[in-house]
Amino acid sequence: MPVVRADHLYKVFGRQSKAAVERLADGSHRDTIADLDVTAAVIDVSFEVQPGEIFVVMGLSGSGKSTLIRMLNGLLDSTAGTVEIDGVDITALSHKNLLKLRSEKISMVFQHFALLPHRTVLENAAYGLELRGMPRAERFAKAKETLGLVGLDGWEDKLPHQLSGGMQQRVGLARALAADTDIILMDEAFSALDPLIRRDMQTQLLELQATLGKTIIFITHDLNEAMRLGDRICVLRDGRVAQIGEAAEILNAPANEYVERFVEDVDRSRVLTAAEAVAAGVAVDASAPQVSSDTLVADLYTSVSTADRLRVVSAEGEVLGMVTRESVLASLARDENEEIAK
Repeated sequence: MPVVRADHLYKVFGRQSKAAVERLADGSHRDTIADLDVTAAVIDVSFEVQPGEIFVVMGLSGSGKSTLIRMLNGLLDSTAGTVEIDGVDITALSHKNLLKLRSEKISMVFQHFALLPHRTVLENAAYGLELRGMPRAERFAKAKETLGLVGLDGWEDKLPHQLSGGMQQRVGLARALAADTDIILMDEAFSALDPLIRRDMQTQLLELQATLGKTIIFITHDLNEAMRLGDRICVLRDGRVAQIGEAAEILNAPANEYVERFVEDVDRSRVLTAAEAVAAGVAVDASAPQVSSDTLVADLYTSVSTADRLRVVSAEGEVLGMVTRESVLASLARDENEEIAK
């Protein structure tokens, strides 16, 4: 059973929103309904998110991704369609029951940290538990534990302004983890960070996810970030879904010209893995060095150049085939192949 399910969601701002939905459902582009004086942010969006999955929603500014994530926790009502959390239709809940579900099942990490400036790091991390009514000693113990998970041991008594941007975002992540909800929504959570800090936060999120197994819906406009983090990616364009799939699927089989143009500048070596680089028709050599199927092509090339060919093995121990220098280059299929080969 999916943890989160969006079914034909629409969000249209304006008095004639219902009339707008009717026209949009018939296939009209949102630019063609200007006569209704409405803004169509989310149009006929459907998807399911499975337990423990990182589901990335990405798109350019104005694509509807931030509106969508606020619909998933009930901060914005839908104009049409439904959102289910663990099988419960939140669009049908009373305000009181929605608040209860949100506090128990959903945490959110914001782009601009959303820390309380006059509260300490520990108090900020414990804030969600305070709202839930947890006793002080218990919530502080839980918050201290999660601060340790994100590398902020010893910073509990500092104020937010005494921390770097990356550290402040770690506090936001610790607050979400302390709430101990199954679902974490992350709205452009790393976008305000410098590139190196941003990559460190991505790495930390993946490491935490490997241990905690949360269900994460991550919003971003950065395709490389989406490709690195997402188990699956939903590409939005003008409020509609352009494609949903795994990173390799979107790279190798874009659904339309828009997605194809969108992914043309992605560093494929940082997305594709040994599994996607298996050579067709090459017999398995049991004596060849072994490599994990999830090894990135970027980390594979030196090894395959030295050993000539490598045996690719899945996490379950199944031999998937062989990779060769030629199959690695073919998997990249880009003009930079010769430069990479150097």
